[in-house]
Amino acid sequence: MKKFRADLHVHTVLSPCAEIEMLPPLIVSEAKVRGINLIAITDHNASANISAVQKAALGSGITVLPGMELQTKEEVHVLCLFDTIDQIIQFQNIVDQKLPSIKNRPDYFGEQLVVDDKGDFVRNEERLLITSTALSINEAYSLVDELGGIFIPAHVNRKANGLLEILGFMPDDIPFLAVEISRHISPKHAKEEYPQLNTFEIIQNGDVHRLSDFIGTTIFEIENPSIREIKLALRKEANRSYNVNSIN
Repeated sequence: MKKFRADLHVHTVLSPCAEIEMLPPLIVSEAKVRGINLIAITDHNASANISAVQKAALGSGITVLPGMELQTKEEVHVLCLFDTIDQIIQFQNIVDQKLPSIKNRPDYFGEQLVVDDKGDFVRNEERLLITSTALSINEAYSLVDELGGIFIPAHVNRKANGLLEILGFMPDDIPFLAVEISRHISPKHAKEEYPQLNTFEIIQNGDVHRLSDFIGTTIFEIENPSIREIKLALRKEANRSYNVNSIN
């Protein structure tokens, strides 16, 4: 088995809430400095910068998984992670149909920038990304599962867009493989504060909106950095495993 230090919740300048430093070469450089060799790019309801980060990571030893931080119609944030660009394109096509046609206001929400692998400007995304889609959490789970991805509720302990704050409970009809907690709490304290989490596997990511947000506290012991292997680790099957070395 190989060890992969992961941060599976990383934004780029396509997310209007991300800092302008969240450019492909800087993301890769910062991850490498911190010993993180597995990341997922998860912009809000969008995926246009994933290929640029993957290209920037070539030869770095860092695997970049395609992903998205989807906002469901309940206003819950979920991480949708995949293996291939084709999968995320298929998912993006569905999300685009479910995203309201509201024009972004950069002066209020922030710029939404599509860039190349060097971080140079390509275009502005005109449609507002930080809003709810028309997909329910159950519908979104089914879509991700059908495409072969993994579906992880994001920062479930957070008041803003966290599943526990929004719904008040963990749905018993969705077989989550894991939930994500924020960087500001440890798995131990999360389970103490939210007893509903005691039956779930817990991972932790930086929800990286600026370079200093990288934490790399989740470590997978797997054969290769793929969705299949991550699923095995979360299920603790076939000698795969994971642990969270929380900073709290």
